[in-house]
Amino acid sequence: MSSVYGVLCVNQRMLFAHVYAVSRYACAMTSRDAASGQYQQTTGERADRHRHGRTGSRFHPFNGGRCVLASAGVCYICSDGISCSRLAPPGFCFSSQADDGSRMLRFCPVLLVLMLPACGASVVIQRDAQFDVTYDDTVTSDNQTIYSYNHTVSRNKTEGVRVSVELLSESAQSPVLFVVRQKQAVLSFQVPLILRGLYQRKYQYTQVGRTLCQPPTKAEAETQFFYVDVSTLSSAGVHYQLRVSRVDSFTLQTDKKFSFNATPSQPQFFKYMFPDGVDTVIVKVNSQKNFPCSVMSIQDIQCPVYDLDNNVAFIGMYQTMTTTAAITVQRKDFPSNSFYVVVVVKTEDEACGGPLRFYPLLPDQLLDPGNRSKTLDVIVSPAINSEVYVMGMLFCLGIFLSFYLLTFLVACVENKRYDTVFEEAALNLKHDAMLCFCVLDRSLESVARSRQESLSSVEEDDYDTLVDIDSDKNIVRTKKFLCVSDLARKDKRILSKKYQIYFWNIATIAVFYALPVIQLVITYQTVVNVTGNQDICYYNFLCAHPLGALSSFNNILSNLGYVLLGLLFLLIVLQRDILHNRALERNESTALECGIPKHFGLYYAMGTALMMEGLLSACYHVCPNYTNFQFDTSFMYMIAGLCMLKLYQKRHPDINASAYSAYACLAAVIFFSVLGVVFGKGNTVFWIVFSVIHILATLLLSTQLYYMGRWRLDSGILRRMLNVIYTDCIRQCSGPMYIDRMVLLVMGNIVNWSLSAYGLIKRPNDFASYLLAIAICNLLLYFAFYIIMKLRSGERIQCLALVCILFTAVVWGFALFFFFQGLSTWQKTPAESREHNRECILLSFFDDHDIWHFLSSIAMFGSFLVLLTMDDDLDTVQRDKIYVF
Repeated sequence: MSSVYGVLCVNQRMLFAHVYAVSRYACAMTSRDAASGQYQQTTGERADRHRHGRTGSRFHPFNGGRCVLASAGVCYICSDGISCSRLAPPGFCFSSQADDGSRMLRFCPVLLVLMLPACGASVVIQRDAQFDVTYDDTVTSDNQTIYSYNHTVSRNKTEGVRVSVELLSESAQSPVLFVVRQKQAVLSFQVPLILRGLYQRKYQYTQVGRTLCQPPTKAEAETQFFYVDVSTLSSAGVHYQLRVSRVDSFTLQTDKKFSFNATPSQPQFFKYMFPDGVDTVIVKVNSQKNFPCSVMSIQDIQCPVYDLDNNVAFIGMYQTMTTTAAITVQRKDFPSNSFYVVVVVKTEDEACGGPLRFYPLLPDQLLDPGNRSKTLDVIVSPAINSEVYVMGMLFCLGIFLSFYLLTFLVACVENKRYDTVFEEAALNLKHDAMLCFCVLDRSLESVARSRQESLSSVEEDDYDTLVDIDSDKNIVRTKKFLCVSDLARKDKRILSKKYQIYFWNIATIAVFYALPVIQLVITYQTVVNVTGNQDICYYNFLCAHPLGALSSFNNILSNLGYVLLGLLFLLIVLQRDILHNRALERNESTALECGIPKHFGLYYAMGTALMMEGLLSACYHVCPNYTNFQFDTSFMYMIAGLCMLKLYQKRHPDINASAYSAYACLAAVIFFSVLGVVFGKGNTVFWIVFSVIHILATLLLSTQLYYMGRWRLDSGILRRMLNVIYTDCIRQCSGPMYIDRMVLLVMGNIVNWSLSAYGLIKRPNDFASYLLAIAICNLLLYFAFYIIMKLRSGERIQCLALVCILFTAVVWGFALFFFFQGLSTWQKTPAESREHNRECILLSFFDDHDIWHFLSSIAMFGSFLVLLTMDDDLDTVQRDKIYVF
């Protein structure tokens, strides 16, 4: 014996379904077709099946009449083309219409009455609902409620609709499922809503609010229906509240601020349409509260809208935020000329640098999310137009090309002056030819302090001739007072080739270093564009102007100054090099015997390093973050090292470091920079090791400079050190032989030991900048020492060099002011970094960091000119009268 359950639909609003049983014999009596099992499904039946969308259902024959669709737990009855809601178990159906079923229908009243208590089917209630009305209702596994809404959708106006649900029952056995069926979209969610955090933490929300996706319509205006289905598997009644309301200001207006509230279970999104004549806008979201952490996303107009913490990163562009978020949006990226601004509050604050919640005691324990409501403001403003781009580029080019014009004018004036000076110097040299060859017989009356000791500490009995004394570099370099002629004894052609290696080596390094860097940053930019993850790069989002595939073109353009001014410096050096070579070809005595020996290889290396600094800084600003910050600083280390080498080479041309050893030391510095960025953050062991290496390197370099390289690092070094201490400090208390050098080295050791102690105690997060600060401090210390000793030796600084010094000092001061504004920092999370973002301050195109690029490139160029021109006053002074310090 089998049973057949039926459901009768009344007035399409109330469904009263009661199950009754009939025997298989009675079914067979009503239809021969049923007994034979023959049944043909018509096109209309297939349409009915398709309309109900139950893949696990099937039609059953019953007396040749139209049989209803049966599915698990319920079945739908078709009567006069009208389908009812829910029906009976699979394999059975009931038809309200049959040609030969009159005998069976006669049993219906009797069966309905007899079998009413045995009914186990679900009851579906469909009701017309109104906007802005709160419905309090209860749902169980035995009943389902469908709320029917309708609203008018027009082509030119989008009306936002929001569904808000609150679960009033404190402990529900099963969640309540809400399904919103629209014309072109379906939205479903359960209440209580479970959202996951890190380490599988689970947070439960009993209040849920979702805005419905509103796809555009092609019709001028049409009425659309949507339905909210409420169901549960809980046998006990679950009490809930449902409210569907229209969203005011769903479409954002240009330059009009709109405030709203959001929680993790109640995200918000709004629509924005590009107005005519506007191709780029910047969307800004602000809040007075840092936490809870939020996410702002820009998504195309399509359904579904991803507006939950676990799916907001699926499409579009997005970035985390605490108090500020800003994304520049271009019309070309959205074919519909409109987009959604989605704001989601995250379940946890760890992504924004906030504290992490405690671990749950049990794996499936639900955590109380607490109050995670956040008030935010959104405003959409037009970005700059193409005219501002052109103006910014012309301004950048104009500033640096003006230096070319100024340099040309100064060069013309200086050439005339140098011609006159060198003619006078040549006459004086011819008149005093005998004085040019006197190396040991010179007066030190021009020196501020008395130097009356003998210029040679060598006893005459030890050597037969003066030539023998002069030929031994150990004797020459250990004299108490040295002149440049003592340290410029090597062949000029050999030294020139030696120092040219600096240029060729750095050019080779630049090629091999720059190519993978360019490839890497292009990959970074591609990842940002494809994934939409704006947290990868640390831009100043309030002043980041895109161009093509680049997200922040202005930060890249502002590095043009390094390249152009580096090239200009190379041209200046080349011009001086050509003039010097011509003077050597004419055998001019001023070029052969006077002034600081002219070796231009280091100058060429400095100019190349400045150009590479511009290129790599531009690469870094394609996608600035902590993993590629070394690109921005690598050639800064090289510039600082080359400047110190050039200062030392001026008075020590024969004993300056070779290019290979110099670049090997700089490579070690860059290696430690990478280690510090990766492992140095809060790592005590690393800082101890680095401090020890820093102090040892300082001591070794001090020894090298003090003894002019005339010492050996071998097994007898400790014995010799103890011997010097005993003889000079214990046996007889005598001062240092080279007082000037000792003063410089003592000051240098104090500075470096202090910096090492600071690093060991404070352990700064930005190790690369800390290492650069060490290099700059040593360079400034050596430069100050050089200027002071130059003036003490009776030398003077010419007008051009003095102007360069003063101009460079002022520019460096302003540059550092803009550098320390700190518009972003990769030492913090991306959301915290955006708290430092600021608007553009120059031409609505450049920010503070761009101005730092402008001023620092000019200051570096000026510093190079100072090194190039500061000893021009010695061009007519014989080298045996130029003192070494």
